Amino acid sequence: MTSFSDAPPTEPAPAPPVEIRRSARRRRTVSAVWQDGRIVVSVPASGTPAQERAWVATMVARLTAQRDRQAAQDGPDGLAARAEAVSRLHLGGRARPASVRWVDNQTTRWGSATPGRGTIRLSTQLQGMPDWVIDYVLLHELAHLLEPGHGPRFQALLAGYPRLAEAKAFLAGASFAARRRLTGDHTED
Repeated sequence: MTSFSDAPPTEPAPAPPVEIRRSARRRRTVSAVWQDGRIVVSVPASGTPAQERAWVATMVARLTAQRDRQAAQDGPDGLAARAEAVSRLHLGGRARPASVRWVDNQTTRWGSATPGRGTIRLSTQLQGMPDWVIDYVLLHELAHLLEPGHGPRFQALLAGYPRLAEAKAFLAGASFAARRRLTGDHTED
């Protein structure tokens, strides 16, 4: 198993595929969102090809820079430090994971823990969500290192989290939207 100190530095990911949506109703504004691993750029249909290329280049640069900053902040060392802080604050430092990492192959759960190995994996789908939501998922998985099931002892470990109900509701809403392929982008067509 690779420890965080042995892990290679994080490199920026390559530019993702881009989908351009032209809107007759859109006059001046340009927007871009991540959707299923690609960037969807909504542009005015009245724009020239040169304007469209410039808009797309600007929006792709902006979104990939955001993604790269987030990845650097939440890279292996940052995520391990964050888990340690959450454990210290909410569990008295009792949960000490051997590794904490982002994974992109978890599409049906936000996180998972293997208590026997002390490992925690968080879905990359959490990236970009509010910190208090990510911290809740980390706390949930850290609690599993101390109590494998979801019984009363496990629930007691989570009970002190100040935004517990709000974080659960946020994740339920995100799951609902993902199942229905809702993006939050109100594209004008």
